[in-house]
Amino acid sequence: MTDSSALYHEIILDHNRRPRNFRVLPDATVEERGLNPLCGDELTLYLRMEDDHIVDASFQGSGCAISRASASMMTTLVKGKTRAEADAMVERFRGLATGRAEMDDDLPSSLRAFAGVARLPQRVKCAVLAWHTLHAALRNESGAAREREARQR
Repeated sequence: MTDSSALYHEIILDHNRRPRNFRVLPDATVEERGLNPLCGDELTLYLRMEDDHIVDASFQGSGCAISRASASMMTTLVKGKTRAEADAMVERFRGLATGRAEMDDDLPSSLRAFAGVARLPQRVKCAVLAWHTLHAALRNESGAAREREARQR
């Protein structure tokens, strides 16, 4: 293992052991569920949107180290982003994780940890689960928020 791949491996393990933003977000305006039926990874993504900005993000769920680390990094990175900025990040990450695109300067360097996932096709879905869920949440914000409000009544 090269020094850089060992570092990236350690980043994934750290985010798995101590996931950032692993909590229910009580004042979330958007709640979206994601499921990878192939391996059983599942998560619920919570976003608090104000106007067009993601003010806070968190997740809960269970899954493998790659899935959990990806969600941890994603929720950290999208805070403060506009809907368009976060959606663009989703597309760039999907390209990186699937091997369709190289790491670009618009993605934080910490996400390089997932570049090797493209060589492990069975793990790609684990890495992109949180990102697919974010994409759905950004597309369905008003519907998801209404559904959650209805359940709370």
